[in-house]
Order: sequence, then structure tokens, then C-alpha cells
Amino acid sequence: MRPDHAGATGSEIAAPGDVVKRESPLAVATGSALASAGADGIRHEAFLYRGDVGFLSATRDFVLAGLAADEDVLVVLPPQRTAQLRATLGRAVKRVEFLDLDEIGRNPARLLPAWREFVERGLTSGRSMRGVGEPVRPERSAPELRECLLHEALLNEAFVGPPSWRLRCVYEAPALDPDTAEGVWRTHPVVVDGGFARASTRWRGEQAWADPFAERLPDLGPPAAELAFGPADLGLVRAAVTHAARGEGLDSDRVDDLELAVHEVATNSVRHGGGRGTVRFWSAAGDLVCEVTDAGLVTDRLAGRRRPDLELGGGRGLWLANQLCDLVQLRSSAAGTVVRMHMAGGRG
Repeated sequence: MRPDHAGATGSEIAAPGDVVKRESPLAVATGSALASAGADGIRHEAFLYRGDVGFLSATRDFVLAGLAADEDVLVVLPPQRTAQLRATLGRAVKRVEFLDLDEIGRNPARLLPAWREFVERGLTSGRSMRGVGEPVRPERSAPELRECLLHEALLNEAFVGPPSWRLRCVYEAPALDPDTAEGVWRTHPVVVDGGFARASTRWRGEQAWADPFAERLPDLGPPAAELAFGPADLGLVRAAVTHAARGEGLDSDRVDDLELAVHEVATNSVRHGGGRGTVRFWSAAGDLVCEVTDAGLVTDRLAGRRRPDLELGGGRGLWLANQLCDLVQLRSSAAGTVVRMHMAGGRG
């Protein structure tokens, strides 16, 4: 992950056996752009589009090329974009799997498991695969955008080996703020922009990019409440979560969800984070934010993004937090570990 555009042409970066439709206005990428796509694992590319016509240019031909090559295709888009794409695919739409981004992707940490399950199904059946996703939307909050970029970075680490498969992430270029636009170039080996596919030297260049997994999360100011805890205090942590959640207007089910999520993370602090931790609470931009910090170091950067093996009994806490909360932000470095869990206040 690091610094920009080495040359190459075209948007369709053809894998062996791909059929590129000739009506596409963009040529086939070759040379360095193709080599950067990661032939042994994920071939991860970004497509910067402009307007509805640009969106369909970024998605329709890519999907049809996959179907022509007899590949499995998964599309993860918000409902409006899904409807636009479906309307252009004709009878071929029956061969495409769709997931609703608004359902599974508000917390971007849930997206990687969805892609993993898709790839594992293809591997089991011996089929080639490709996908289309749009993780960033204009209505996303600043914390959600940070997690989208972390998700994009971690995709490259989660699929480093066989099987080879292709993922095209589409972005509405005029809606991107400068930091997010820069993050797109730093998390994708290939970026299609203005009709040209370019191998991004920011992806693995000479200038290092700060590790998003180890960054400091933004300061939220003085917390509304704070509690230091040890092994004997987990009941107090649960009571504090319940009090804060009810005060924020969460319904009983969501109070229970947040209580369980924070309890699981706090238990991880006791077991793996030095035996102690601190939980803090804020009301921020309509969300209740519960943060658990400890002195531990998370060495598995994909923690919480793999479905845990119930027989082994480990890895459950962060997975549950990601499934139960609207957004989870995990950061870890030699300075310690921070887990921020967001729940929208008063949401039913």
C-alpha cells in the first residue's frame, strides 16, 4: 500500500479466457497494468466512473464478459445501482448473483466475509469467478469511509494466493473527497480512470503510506462516561453499556446487541490484552460510540473478518461485534488496541 500512474491503456484487464465485448469504448490493458493485477490471487481493480452512463460502462460489459467466459459473477451494490445494472443485462441477469450493499455493507467489515464465501464456493465447484462492488457511497459518514478504505486494503491481504479471481470496485469519481480518492489509488494495483487502465505506483511505490490498521482514530473529545475494568468487572461493563444505550434511545433488541458486542470485546481485553482495559462512551453524530482499549496487540489483521470455527472456540468476539454493530473500527499497534463500536441512536 503506497505511491501513481504508470502507463497502460484500456479498462478491461483481460484474464485468460475473458471475452471483451467489442462495443466497449475502452481497449484491453496489457503489460505492466496486467502484471500488477495479481495473477495468483485477487486481481483487484478500481474503476472511476462519472454519471449513470459511466456506471454502466464500468459494470455491464465486465459482468457480461465474465458470463461469456462461464464465470460465476457476484455483484454487491446499493439497490438503485443494482436496478440500473439489472435492467441492462436482459436474460443474462438470471446468471448473476446480487447482494444488497445497504444490508450487508454499512459495516464494511462484513463485506470481506461475503467475498470469501463467494470465492470458496467457486473453488469448491472448480469455477472461475469475478465480482463487482461499490463500497463507497456519497452518504457514508467519515468513520464509514475510513473503514471502506481499510476494507479495500485488507482485501489484498486476504486473497494473496489461489484461486485467481477478479474484483472490480467502482467509484463515482466526482463524489470522492481528496483523501478517499487518494486511498483508491493506494489500495488497488490497477485503476481505470478516464478510459485508461493504469498500474498504480502508489499501491507499492517508494513513498510509504501509513498503515491504516495501525493509525490513530480521530479524537472524539471527552467521553460522556468512562470505566476501567479488570476480570471481576465485566458485569459492570455490561451495566454501563445498557445504561448508555437506553439513554441514547436504542430499542431493547439493539441494547442487547450492543451489550453483547462490548462484553465480548472487553472479555478479549481480559484474556489477550493484558488483563485490563477501559471502556468509554460518546454520543457522536447521532451514533452511540462505545470504545474498548487495552495494552494488547492484534497480530491477525483479518481478525473479526473470518467466520470463527465454533469447535475451536476462539475468534468469536470481534466477529460478533462486526455482526451486531452498525460499524466497528479496530486499530492495533505496539501502543495497544482500540475497538470502536457504533450504533445509530434511536434506530428501530
